Amino acid sequence: MRKVLLMNGPNLNMLGVRDPAIYGSDTLASIEQMVEEYGRAHGVQVDCFQSNHEGALVDALQAARGNYDGIVYNPGAHTHYSYALHDAVECIDVPVVEIHISDISKREEFRRTSVIAPACIAQVKGLGKEGYLRAFDILLKSWEGAEDGR
Repeated sequence: MRKVLLMNGPNLNMLGVRDPAIYGSDTLASIEQMVEEYGRAHGVQVDCFQSNHEGALVDALQAARGNYDGIVYNPGAHTHYSYALHDAVECIDVPVVEIHISDISKREEFRRTSVIAPACIAQVKGLGKEGYLRAFDILLKSWEGAEDGR
């Protein structure tokens, strides 16, 4: 059975409380449950991890090598400045899809650039909680090519 790590960075534990006009009213727990159910429906085990600490996220990315087939990752504020997380994504052989609930390209200037996206296979933004499922779909599609020997 394939395995996906669903990772969420700083302040995403505050979903449902933090600025619902931007991030919606769903909690992180409800989003994790949605992704876990979607994974089961596709024969994929989903493990969830959230941290407000950059080093813990780096450790989780490095530990994913050999343990996961893909990662759906919302880096939160780290998106815009964490070259440590960029490097961690870049140095593992696990495909990572970056996800953002809001459309960061239409937000404040400092939020418009992702330093992590260049190390990822794709970025999904601005689709609300459904973006997590689209990111999951991108991983599923990437595995099709791998199974065909491409």
